Amino acid sequence: MANPNPHEDTTRPAYLGELLRHFADLRDGTHGAAVTRADKEQLFLQAVAFMDPASRQVLDEINRTLLLGTGTVNATGVVRHPAGDVTAAWTLEWPEQQRAGLSPITLLAFYGRGFHHPHMRGRSVGNWPLNVFSASEGKEALPTLRAIAAAELHNLVFESDYRIVPATLHQHDDTALY
Repeated sequence: MANPNPHEDTTRPAYLGELLRHFADLRDGTHGAAVTRADKEQLFLQAVAFMDPASRQVLDEINRTLLLGTGTVNATGVVRHPAGDVTAAWTLEWPEQQRAGLSPITLLAFYGRGFHHPHMRGRSVGNWPLNVFSASEGKEALPTLRAIAAAELHNLVFESDYRIVPATLHQHDDTALY
């Protein structure tokens, strides 16, 4: 028997459920149950809180494993911009990246003034729907956050070179890298 609630389909991967919810929001003019900008901003504030642990975890994983603990994770909290945008950012900076004059790895939650609903992105990686309405959904976003952060690091290496990643230089056994 099919599940009567398509939002609770346990056979569908969580990220596809997120996309379907995103498409339904576009269709219905909502974000979650919110219709007004003010209500959608309240959901954004909650989503940022739900995403904080996972965002920090992803950047800490990269710092520990690839940057050999030389980096610093920072979070802005929610920032309201004069133009009407609302954002929150988590960044990872480290000495080699700074010496190369590169931007940090960035995970950015944003709700643009003219946007229908919030999104998640990296500095150099495109948009992903930010449909997070609970702590468990924030945790389920780990694979997406890992992909965004890994793509960010890849793009920084492309802008400079592999030497900005300490693990590529400090390993004595090259096979330990892969």
